[in-house]
Amino acid sequence: MTVAQIIVPIFLLILLGAAMRRWFGLRDEFWPQLDRLIYYVFFPALLFHTLSHFTIDVGAAAPMMGVATLYIAAGILLGLLAKPLFHAPPKVYAATFQSTFRFNSYVGLSIAGSLHGTTGLAAIGLLMGFMVPIANVASVLMLARHSESHWLREIMLNPLILATAGGIAFSLSGLHLPSMFNSALGLLSQASLPMGLIAVGSALRLKGLHQQRGTLWYGVLVKLLLLPAIAWGLATLFGLEGVYFNIPVLMAALPVSTMAYVLATRMGGDGDTIAAQVVLSTLLAALTLPLWLFLLGF
Repeated sequence: MTVAQIIVPIFLLILLGAAMRRWFGLRDEFWPQLDRLIYYVFFPALLFHTLSHFTIDVGAAAPMMGVATLYIAAGILLGLLAKPLFHAPPKVYAATFQSTFRFNSYVGLSIAGSLHGTTGLAAIGLLMGFMVPIANVASVLMLARHSESHWLREIMLNPLILATAGGIAFSLSGLHLPSMFNSALGLLSQASLPMGLIAVGSALRLKGLHQQRGTLWYGVLVKLLLLPAIAWGLATLFGLEGVYFNIPVLMAALPVSTMAYVLATRMGGDGDTIAAQVVLSTLLAALTLPLWLFLLGF
């Protein structure tokens, strides 16, 4: 499968989501409800279904987890560096701090499945279950001065984390779901990725592209170029190969998550600039992701 065959369908669905938001006449209230449905039902179904059927080699996966820990730590440090570099207003800095390390899971799952099938989905599912709490804690702590939410409860009850933990536990236990439940989960899994990509497109916002340009471009360039280079170097240093090399580099190269915008606005940060970073990183990823996939040998 060529890079174009992997990337083009993904971005066509993202563009379809943007077109549907603008021209299909759906109410604005529809899109947040779609996000909730994907986040709480379809996406967890995909993770649980994939991991519960996958034989997990903990020894082989452990170095990959080490690489992920180090590169997300590097992303957090690079996010902290933006404050003395650009002196952005506190609410702008608190919101855009996330842009250097938060990743769009929908895009990542789509590409991982195309690259490595079930093995790729299982590997990225493991990393997501491990990295989502780290990313959430770092983001929430930075925004905490503007929030009255119970951040620990939000993290502990995160549906992605629960689905990943449940899938891993089910796999290690050797249990099997009844065929009817397994088939239902499989159908939900098939719907999750196209719906997720459409939701990504519907969430793109152009407002804020001309504000705080230094902070704006810094976060985008770190996320799309510098962080995957760091992940590549770490994966080489740890001696990773095959799917365990490719998946951490892919995750590091993903565009900024739309959830970064949702979290920032919910917790009192500046929504415009982080929304612009989501837009720019998503659009530019159409160019940078093929580059990284080409370097990975696809």
